[in-house]
Amino acid sequence: MRCRRLPELAGVVGAAIMAVLIASGCGASPQQRAASSTPVSAKVFDPANFDRMAKVDNEWLPLIPGTRLFFAGSTKEETGRVPHRLVSTVTDLTKVVNGVRAVMIWERDYTEGGLVEAELALFAQDKAGNVWHLGQYPEEYENGKFVRAPAWLAGRNGARAGVVMWANPRPGTPSYAQGYAPRPVNWVDHAQVYRRGVRTCVPAGCYANALITREFETGKPDAYQLKYYARGLGNVRVGWAGSRDKDNEVLVLTKAVHLAPAALRNARAEALKMEKHAYARRKIVWGHTQPAAPR
Repeated sequence: MRCRRLPELAGVVGAAIMAVLIASGCGASPQQRAASSTPVSAKVFDPANFDRMAKVDNEWLPLIPGTRLFFAGSTKEETGRVPHRLVSTVTDLTKVVNGVRAVMIWERDYTEGGLVEAELALFAQDKAGNVWHLGQYPEEYENGKFVRAPAWLAGRNGARAGVVMWANPRPGTPSYAQGYAPRPVNWVDHAQVYRRGVRTCVPAGCYANALITREFETGKPDAYQLKYYARGLGNVRVGWAGSRDKDNEVLVLTKAVHLAPAALRNARAEALKMEKHAYARRKIVWGHTQPAAPR
């Protein structure tokens, strides 16, 4: 999901109400909590730092099964700005990647009403509370037809996991890799904690003390995605910054829901159907992994 321009925080956006409070760090001293959440290089990925349970309760990016977020906005095309929307669902599926059990997210991305991308993404939280990105399987479409699937998984074909959210994100800390996959995928996304304590409002609600991260690709100067995060919910707004950003994409959270059991089962079935495509279309990446399974 993309985020673009920040004209000094103009165009405020917020999120929905789902307070998911975490108790990680309770009982520890302030010094211990600070040490455990200090950003480290994304190269320091060790399966021993993760629990067996696939639980992501980071206060800035809680991935609770059944959570579905609806976003709406627009992107810039040659003909002008066009409507854009995204639906992100936290499934109840997990998958072991590079020795770590990860949560599976299922996303659908629409432009002018047509599906342009569907994606399975995998995230896991380490014992310190940092959330890692372990890989993804995206399917890209043009005029309703499948075009390509630039998938990658940590530990396969030179790909590595990266951090997507720190346990204690702090402005002024160094940028960090959000994962890495060599060509032909060429996943080289990085991010940096940009601001905290920002008030932001979207159709779904208003949030005080939001966090903003600034994402960028190495080798593409002055083109940034801005992502706004609300405590207890996660990403609530996407924007852009920089003179080299071409899409000028903006998204705002319009609704956040928790799926009923039947709807969650349907989401699980759709994600599993898509994973079958991954085994067929990207066997070199997915072929040596066990299929995703319900918790």
